[in-house]
Amino acid sequence: MARKRNPIESVRELCVGLPEVNERLSHGAPTWFIRDKKTFATAWDNHHGDQRLGLICAAPAGVQQQLVDEEPDRFYVPAYVGHRGWIGVRLDRRVDWKEIEQILIDAYTCVAPAKLVAQLNAQSNTT
Repeated sequence: MARKRNPIESVRELCVGLPEVNERLSHGAPTWFIRDKKTFATAWDNHHGDQRLGLICAAPAGVQQQLVDEEPDRFYVPAYVGHRGWIGVRLDRRVDWKEIEQILIDAYTCVAPAKLVAQLNAQSNTT
């Protein structure tokens, strides 16, 4: 019998694999930072009673609206950071982990300094 994947652990694995990322709690939620300063993703579990397990992360301009319009059952505008274009991705629904990996890479590249983005791109080109 296959073990069900823990969504937060899966997100954690993906995030800490990116250059100079660390994790700490922020507002009680696991949050991932670049160089311990800039947040690019967090995981909220039933945040203020919203009944969602969600990945909240930065997104390129225009992506939030497109995803929410196309798949409102999986994507949403998160509280507090939605006005900045960040997206909420439901992890309590069917999850495509390759898609989540790309969403996190996009979030990282939105926030990371150019030097780290170049490092990430160089790593991607060698794998």
